[in-house]
Amino acid sequence: MSAVLEIPQSAINGRSFGSDLYRFTVKDYYRMLEAGILTEDDHVELIRGEIRTMSPKGIKHSSSTDRANRCFTRLLGDRALIRIQNPIHLDDHSEPEPDLVLAKPAEDFYDFHHPAPDEALMVLEVADSSLPFDREEKSLLYAQAGVRQYCLLNLRDRELEDYRNPGPNGYRSKQTYTAEQSFNLDAFPDVFVEVNALLPHPGKVKNQRKKK
Repeated sequence: MSAVLEIPQSAINGRSFGSDLYRFTVKDYYRMLEAGILTEDDHVELIRGEIRTMSPKGIKHSSSTDRANRCFTRLLGDRALIRIQNPIHLDDHSEPEPDLVLAKPAEDFYDFHHPAPDEALMVLEVADSSLPFDREEKSLLYAQAGVRQYCLLNLRDRELEDYRNPGPNGYRSKQTYTAEQSFNLDAFPDVFVEVNALLPHPGKVKNQRKKK
């Protein structure tokens, strides 16, 4: 589950916020990084103008992200640029950090901007404790931005939720696949992905939090 990070009023150029919640822009967000108010070690993302703290990543979450990276690299090669836990620029107030983005190939590897929605071929979020947030808020956020395919890897139920056809009220199409099934990519209809290839082995682990 994510939470809104409280930033002292005095920290943002002396602005007065009044009684309403102040909505940060992406420019504000990067000014805070430049000023040292936020650092690259802070586990946060900008969602609809709110700086959200992100849930710690458990061992199985980390394992699934690594599996997805290997799987899509093997299947796609140079057909897409695979970005792991890096930002995607949705609009002036949202810059989330999905677990994986299949981005259109770019010769400069996005040296000067994060991928925009029309450059994102697919977005994948791995969800355990963050499942309600990823299924409801993140899904609507990506749909309203026009991300063509959003995949939610549900570690709790060992399923993959595939969302397509984005619109202002959310995705118009949703299909759920079990671990034994495969799904294809909207941008590459000939490429099929086995859900089981993305999932960790079932069973408990001793330490659910990834060590730094």
